[in-house]
Amino acid sequence: MTLSRATPVAIACAALFALVQPVAAHAAAKPHAASTSSERARLQAQARRVTILRDKWGIPHVFGKTDADAVFGTLYAQAEDDFNRVELNYINALGRLAEVEGEKEIWRDLRMKLYIDPAGLKAKYAESPAWLKKLMDAYADGLNWYLATHPQVKPRLITRFEPWMALAFSEGSIGGDIETIDLKALQAFYGTAPAPAVALADKGFDPEPRGSNGFAIAPRLAAGGHALLMINPHTSFYFRPEIHMVSGEGLNAYGAVTWGQFFIYQGFNDRIGWMHTSGGGDVIDEYLETVERRDGGFVYKYGAGERTVRAKTIALPYRTAHGMATRTVTAYFTHHGPVIRAQDGKWVAVRMMDDPMHALMQSYGRTKARDYAAFRKVMDLRTNSSNNTVYADADGNIAYFHGNFIPRRDPRFDWTKPVDGSDPATEWKGLHDVGETITVFNPASGYISNTNNWPCTGFGASSPDCATYPAYMWSLPQNPRGVHAERVLHDARDVTLDGLIAKAYDSYLTAFEPLVPAVVKDWEALPDGDPLKGRLADQVALLRGWDLRFSTASVPTSLAVYWGQDMVAQASSRAKAQRVPVVDFVQTQLTSRERLDALARASDKLQADFGSWKTPWGEINRFQRLSGAVGQQYDDDKPSLPVGFTSANWGSLASFGMTAKQTTKRIYGDRGNSFVAAVEFGPRVRAKSILAGGESGDPASPHFADQAAMYSRGEFKDVLYYKEDIEKQLERKYHPGE
Repeated sequence: MTLSRATPVAIACAALFALVQPVAAHAAAKPHAASTSSERARLQAQARRVTILRDKWGIPHVFGKTDADAVFGTLYAQAEDDFNRVELNYINALGRLAEVEGEKEIWRDLRMKLYIDPAGLKAKYAESPAWLKKLMDAYADGLNWYLATHPQVKPRLITRFEPWMALAFSEGSIGGDIETIDLKALQAFYGTAPAPAVALADKGFDPEPRGSNGFAIAPRLAAGGHALLMINPHTSFYFRPEIHMVSGEGLNAYGAVTWGQFFIYQGFNDRIGWMHTSGGGDVIDEYLETVERRDGGFVYKYGAGERTVRAKTIALPYRTAHGMATRTVTAYFTHHGPVIRAQDGKWVAVRMMDDPMHALMQSYGRTKARDYAAFRKVMDLRTNSSNNTVYADADGNIAYFHGNFIPRRDPRFDWTKPVDGSDPATEWKGLHDVGETITVFNPASGYISNTNNWPCTGFGASSPDCATYPAYMWSLPQNPRGVHAERVLHDARDVTLDGLIAKAYDSYLTAFEPLVPAVVKDWEALPDGDPLKGRLADQVALLRGWDLRFSTASVPTSLAVYWGQDMVAQASSRAKAQRVPVVDFVQTQLTSRERLDALARASDKLQADFGSWKTPWGEINRFQRLSGAVGQQYDDDKPSLPVGFTSANWGSLASFGMTAKQTTKRIYGDRGNSFVAAVEFGPRVRAKSILAGGESGDPASPHFADQAAMYSRGEFKDVLYYKEDIEKQLERKYHPGE
């Protein structure tokens, strides 16, 4: 779908052009022919304009004469560290996963191909401004130069990258908007001839929260008198590496880059920093379409008339044991977007942001902004659909944007549910200007926090009044991390960089605040003859004396987490039915007997798995990285490290949760704190960071797990940002391909 671009977008495009003007001066489009000796010579010449400095942690600091040179070197360095993940991200983004994984992935591919079409992306590439084409060219060239100089690397599918492919993956979030489309419902609709009344599969609640924490501290609350920023994404581990991009055209960005992308997604330059948290406003809408078969096709009701359902044939190749096969699907579209399922006798079409060119411009443009005004103009592109943004800068400003792409709608409708597609009143009415969305600039409280929760708290007395905004401006409730963050920041004074890290790793578990007193009271109310009275006496005594803080030595943490997990499992279906987050349901709606029975089962499980229900948390909760595979496997008999912090479900700000199917007795984290950084903006920027495991995806590399022990303890390394500091701790200096 195409959104009409309002005047602020044109203004933002002009502002972004100004930011990258030095690049545009060199941005002549060039053809990408098949690999030839002349092309190899051209790529080699560009490689010589790039220098990569690998520091003692293996972090690549990429220096180029132009922005395009820095992009070239950045993609080359990513491929060195984990080409598999780079390629896999584009296989998925292009809707080609079944070509390597088999028929089971064809519905995932269909979901992508409802939006991603190579011909359309090539047309958008052709329409892109010259400076952006230059960067897309460099992106492809860097990956192709890596493949040309590493013939031993055998891609699973993509043997040549093209510039337009960058538009298939332009934003950087761990789960893009497209991935909100339910695959089971999509398969139910398109797996056979379209028919009405296929119910939506219940999405339920993610047992390990997806999301992140972002904190900003104003200079008056900081010990050094400079703004501080906490960058704490909660993603699947190894989803983003740490990279530094520098050019002679004003680029000097450091942070996390999603594998295969050419912009720092969460990070900082020497003047500003930005952190994204997921879950801003409601940005995706579903429309109930009244459809009838007509003359061999379909029409749908709209207003007083009818419109034709557009049909598109989509080929879905897939790998089999005997070679390649193809399934063909006829996909359907209304003017609202692709049809993704049926409900109550109607078809459901979905509308979401579909503007990859401007999204890529915004993603790159913020890395070159030098102050709040420039950053704010980049935000006017309004194509960051899935994120909130926490901001801080060297001028002492801190700011918050709750979402960025927010469609303007009629507030009479309940936009959390599908709306009547035949009613013109349900149409989007353009986009809200950034100034109309929930924003905070230099709050009097002196701090900002967001934990994928509502924007109604997190700024102390300066928190916005959510009631003054349309309900669709915010979509998530408060969560235990939000409560926790407000407490650790509320009375903050003289915060240092290390002090900010300590707050981000504070060990208190807010989710158990209502639960522990409740179960103690439940136990006290049991009659003396009840079997649970004696059986749970020691467990209740332990919980009664617990300070609700995690540590690797803590036995009550183990008992509480297993108890909480059992209650979540028992309450999940009821919470889903009531559309209540399951942890909230557990806190408020379980009966006394349910809490006590869950505590008994948790004790039994700990006893069975570890020989005693009094097992310290560090014996159970472990970090392990055995291979470079995307799908990690875990083994209780192989080395691992104890981790104190818990799942974000329990209010732990530092998150460590397991989403893989558990086949082990121990818990092995695979989602949560991944790349984390704390930044202080002064005359010289100062930062510390940590990665889960290490920079490289190669088990043979010294940087595969060289940060693992520090990560498990919550210890950070110093970021080497200035060239003189990098060279003092230099491991290797080279041009790509040497």
